[in-house]
Amino acid sequence: MTDIDATDADQASALLPADEIKQATATPRRRRPDRGLLIASFVIAGGLALIIWGFFTAITGDEGIERPLAIESVSPVENAVQVLQQERIAVDLEFGYEAVLILDGTELETTNIGRLEAQPGEQLVLPPTAIFDPGNAVISFVPNENAAITELTQGLHTARVEYWRLDEGRANAKSYNWTFVVV
Repeated sequence: MTDIDATDADQASALLPADEIKQATATPRRRRPDRGLLIASFVIAGGLALIIWGFFTAITGDEGIERPLAIESVSPVENAVQVLQQERIAVDLEFGYEAVLILDGTELETTNIGRLEAQPGEQLVLPPTAIFDPGNAVISFVPNENAAITELTQGLHTARVEYWRLDEGRANAKSYNWTFVVV
């Protein structure tokens, strides 16, 4: 049935009985909300709120790791559990720092590629040492047959980087340790 305004009600009174006019002009009764639908709505809203809260409070990537500001990243990452035996060990520092790598208590000889001489167009052959790239402030080491460490054995390894500002020298070096597991 449709709602009837006042002029229509006058016309309808002549045609319809009084009971039907009262029903047509009366406001409709409000339905009670369905309890199951109401509970389901609250459960869904609560679930969505928890998901949103999880996105905003989750700690991912490097956020949960506290390392010095001078160290931008390390590889393999701290507490890695599936590192390969020939994996590259690297530390990315802020510009203006120099470093040496120490792996399981053995300080690796370091070659600064900024000091290597090469003729234009000549292929540069890197020695089997830790390589420091001053242009990118990255020190890295890859185990190989001619290096002090030929491969990473299975098990837990501790890496340490000693780093210092170029203008302060190694006498003012700081260090950072991390561990990883080789499979």
